[in-house]
Amino acid sequence: MAQPGAENSSRNFIDWTQIDDILLDLDGTLLDLNFDLHFWLEYLPIIYSEKHKVRIEDAKDILLKMLNAEIGTLNWYCLDFWENKLDLDIVQLKRNVSHLIRAHPNVDKFLTQVKLKNKKIYLVTNAHRKTITLKMQATKIEHYFDGIISSHDFGVAKQEQHFWHELTRNIGLKKERTIFFDDSQDVLHAARKFNIGQIIAISKPSSKLDAKEVSGFINIENFSQVMPIDSN
Repeated sequence: MAQPGAENSSRNFIDWTQIDDILLDLDGTLLDLNFDLHFWLEYLPIIYSEKHKVRIEDAKDILLKMLNAEIGTLNWYCLDFWENKLDLDIVQLKRNVSHLIRAHPNVDKFLTQVKLKNKKIYLVTNAHRKTITLKMQATKIEHYFDGIISSHDFGVAKQEQHFWHELTRNIGLKKERTIFFDDSQDVLHAARKFNIGQIIAISKPSSKLDAKEVSGFINIENFSQVMPIDSN
């Protein structure tokens, strides 16, 4: 839900007439993070345990240590990196559980509404291009976007200021007339450091987990709270 003191209606904290560009994260923001959590923390350990003949709990510990060693870096999101490191076909393994890929509630409605208001919509994600392709095939939301930008295009994660400078150069971003949605606190702070005009945190990235407030930002649980129905 919105932060204490902020009502859920978008008119209370977003003036859509002052917004030209909408930047949207993918996993946990537009899409249910349950898929990614299940894949990396449940399904992949099963495959790893079978390959290396270790207990599943040991496989979970090994993989978690590997993941934590790369957290916040581009490698953490890079399927090529993990395919080489684990000697596994990560893309095919993701396809095996792709039935779990789904958009959050009200995402299609929100994207339709902002498109009708002639806003530019950009998918801005740390996800690898192979992951993006798989998820666009599963969710059918690709047609909404004026551009799809992966941090892998720039060789640096969204946590770094260089990403935001490259993004601005590539799409002609006017940051004071931009709104950005993300569920990752370190990315939200990076956007704030770059002075993006409005920043909204997603407090419920996974349908399987309770909402958790992202401190220091306006929070929403889903996009029904920011529909620009009454704006011009």
